[in-house]
This record gives sequence, C-alpha cells and structure tokens, in this order.
Amino acid sequence: MPSPATRPRSPLAVVILSLVAEAPMHPYRMQHLITLRGKDRIANVAQRNSVYQTIDRLLRDGLICIHATDRAEGRPERTVYAITPLGRATLEHWLETMLSTPAREFPDFPAALAFLPFLEPHVVQARLEARAEALEARLVAASDTAAPPDLPRLFLVEDDYLLAMTRAELSWVRALIDDLATGRLTWSEQQLIAEYGDAPTE
Repeated sequence: MPSPATRPRSPLAVVILSLVAEAPMHPYRMQHLITLRGKDRIANVAQRNSVYQTIDRLLRDGLICIHATDRAEGRPERTVYAITPLGRATLEHWLETMLSTPAREFPDFPAALAFLPFLEPHVVQARLEARAEALEARLVAASDTAAPPDLPRLFLVEDDYLLAMTRAELSWVRALIDDLATGRLTWSEQQLIAEYGDAPTE
C-alpha cells in the first residue's frame, strides 16, 4: 500500500479528511459543513458527485473506513465514515507539504497572457476590464459575507489569503489595463511580423 508521501491529493480530499478527522460523519453532513464553513471556496464541489467520488477514492486507499450505517425512519440508509490512522498520517503529510512547497500549477489566466498577440490590444483591454469588474465584485461579496465576530482568526486564515490574492491580482490587472489604454503596451500584426518575421506568437 502506498505511503502518505506517494498518495495523490486534491483540495477536496484534504477537506473531507479534515472533516472526518473531527468526527465520523456521513456525506450529507460533509456537504453541509463544506458549504456552511465556506470550504467550497478552496475545493471544487460544483459537480454533485464530487464528494462521493472523493470518498470512494479515500476509502479504496485506506484513508477512511466505514464507521457505521444508520437508517432514519422514512430515509435511505446512510454510511458514516471515519478517518484511519493512515488517513491521519496522510492528512498531516499533505498539509505540511502544501504549506512548505509551492505547487507547480497551471491556471488559465497566465496561459491567456502568454498569447496576447493573437488578440487586438483593444480586445485585450476590454476583456481585462471585464475581469477587473469580476474581481471587484468578488471583493464586495467577500465583505458582505463577513465571518461571525467571535470566530477566531485561526479559522479565517484561508479567507485572508484569498482576499489578499484577489486584491493583488486586481491591482496588477488595473495596471495592465492602464498600460494598454495609454499605449505603453501595444502591438499589431504588421509590427510583430516586421520584428519577428512570422505570425504573432509568444
């Protein structure tokens, strides 16, 4: 059986393992707590079956086990899962690695920035302005959903990080929009062909 160091992880797997480390629980309870605690901002639960698929993988890997099954009157049987000793060791290893080692990630935005010459500067500016508006709306929404005042900062650290990253991205995007609007950054197909001798590319 693979060691904690070799097991594949995902943000959702980390969330589910941390929940069952608190107490044994069934998937419906997990989904409720993920939403209640705002963990859907750090793990993708957009697909309805994503929690169940992750549970199945954790179960196959021996990181969780079936703790009990219960059936409330008039409701289907529910399986309650608990973390295993291997699951706890794996969770600790994952968290330590994620905290200490920057991941090699490949988000969409830098990929689009890498190929700006394939679009006209005014199109890029318009799309970036739309992105800035979306980022501003995200910041407003975050301020409108403030955490309970008695909640310790320990449980808000990931929100602090996400807000800081959103503010930093918004500031950077606004600066790039300004460069495009003032002509400090511009290009044309003719210019690119003249300078690089081929069609626009990175």
